[in-house]
Amino acid sequence: MTGASLAAGLLAGLTRLITGVRARWACPAPSAAPNSAPRVYFANHASHLDTLVIWASLPKPLRARVRPVAAADYWDRPGLRRWLATRVLNALLVQRSGGSGSREALRRLVATLEAGDSLILFPEGTRGDGTSIGELRPGIYFVAQQCPDVDLIPVQLHNLSRILPKGELLPVPILGSATFGAPMRLAPGEDRDAFLNRARAALIDLGEHQ
Repeated sequence: MTGASLAAGLLAGLTRLITGVRARWACPAPSAAPNSAPRVYFANHASHLDTLVIWASLPKPLRARVRPVAAADYWDRPGLRRWLATRVLNALLVQRSGGSGSREALRRLVATLEAGDSLILFPEGTRGDGTSIGELRPGIYFVAQQCPDVDLIPVQLHNLSRILPKGELLPVPILGSATFGAPMRLAPGEDRDAFLNRARAALIDLGEHQ
């Protein structure tokens, strides 16, 4: 077992211990088979724990094939931060700039799915307040447009912003949860705004059933 593999196992266990997270599957849980179809897990974003909770909620054999999408300007720095992102979480680091940077990011997201890996996305684009879900940015629409046969799974994360409030380093002992909803895809003829509204509504609806 490599150092990164050992760290991944320890990090997954520590995440479940700190958050007490309970994974609820309103859709079929993903197969643990190595050749299982890729998915896009998209979630509300309110805490630094969000990525870890989704990643740790998945079956162990799949974690190496699930790539969180993360900002390169924050994570691609020498030292522990880069090692954690690239070696332990296998994150896909993309530039947050617009224009050609956005097109290159989309190309890399699509290439990752075509290679058989899943993605974790936070389409709000920034952390919210933990109680409401903001408007979704169009990146997830373009992914759905380019990869029409890939299931997009909404994930409602609950209480994580209370477990680790913004600016705090020590977690609060509160139970969190991750609810995985029914898969969705871009419908024939569905335009960008309609799709983004439907995806946001799917996240909100999961929150109402916590």
